[in-house]
Amino acid sequence: MIGLSKNFWLVAGVVPGIDRHPLKKFAADENTLLALLHRWQQQALKAGQEIKRIVVAFEAGRDGFWLARWLRARGIEVYVIHPTSVAVSREHRRAKTDRLDTELLKRVVLGWLRGEPDHCRMVAIPTIEEEDAKRANREHDTLVRQCTRLVNRMKACLARFGIRNFDPTLRKAADGLDKLVKPEGVRLPPLTVAQMLHDLARLRVLREQIKSIEKARLKRLNDAPETRTNAMVLLIARVFGIGIETADTLVHEILSRNLRDRRAVARYAGLTGSPDESGNRRREKGLARAGNARVRRTMIQLAWRFLRFRPNSALAQWYNRRAADGRGSTRKTMIVALARKLLIVLWRMVTTGEVPADLKLRRAAA
Repeated sequence: MIGLSKNFWLVAGVVPGIDRHPLKKFAADENTLLALLHRWQQQALKAGQEIKRIVVAFEAGRDGFWLARWLRARGIEVYVIHPTSVAVSREHRRAKTDRLDTELLKRVVLGWLRGEPDHCRMVAIPTIEEEDAKRANREHDTLVRQCTRLVNRMKACLARFGIRNFDPTLRKAADGLDKLVKPEGVRLPPLTVAQMLHDLARLRVLREQIKSIEKARLKRLNDAPETRTNAMVLLIARVFGIGIETADTLVHEILSRNLRDRRAVARYAGLTGSPDESGNRRREKGLARAGNARVRRTMIQLAWRFLRFRPNSALAQWYNRRAADGRGSTRKTMIVALARKLLIVLWRMVTTGEVPADLKLRRAAA
């Protein structure tokens, strides 16, 4: 069991033939770790126990999955633990140290290896190609958020001077700054104008980067449309109301994963409920939000778009019947249910090729 941190790694082991449970802390280095594992293997051999299987586990965190791939390439069996799946003591002031955490995780992994799956959950270790395929849509999402933040900051800056009719998103917005006049009849202060020009320059750079990402994505789709993920993206993008960006996000974040069934799909997206039942108490605490936040946001936005593009579909009518009271809380609750149903429909479409009647497809992806 490895406890990973930025500067140090703490390794706790169970070595056959050795009564004590060795514990070693050293500076973060993969070669030192591999040498330690082989040294413990030699100690077991000297004690008369031959080790043919070395199992290593650690929690998913900042370091990602590079260490798991590195160890697997050298014949080590590696598992990555989902951190929130490990049960911990609920004492108000429980002792917490790296040593105690490593010992707890070691017992959890041993129970999981014995065939008791409820001890913890293991994370699927992606390949480098799978991780790299997510970079485009994640960077696109980050840049769009930065653009929104810049535009909101510029509008807030102008609102402090009583100017509300200036649109910073226009192509020639920088040329109109010198013409802006406050309600008092005077121009904007020079330092404020300089700040606005700097923000507009940043906004222009961000937009150019967004366009380059979108062009590169279209080129990849056109160059290799027959690959598994690209074929999924092109199929999803044929649905009315779904563009290339949404399709690419859904495919690389969830639809290309090997999920067991529809319940696992909804659970991974965090679109399931969190019931609280004890004795006679029965209540729902709302969304679990334990899954992929990007998928959850995308599907809720897509559900609202679906009501606009397919108002006569069976799913839209199902939503309208249950949200007929017009209350905001009911609409918010049911839009999550609609997003969950839509996600399952899309998952079935890319896995089985089944196109439901609720979805209207274009002849080709836009």
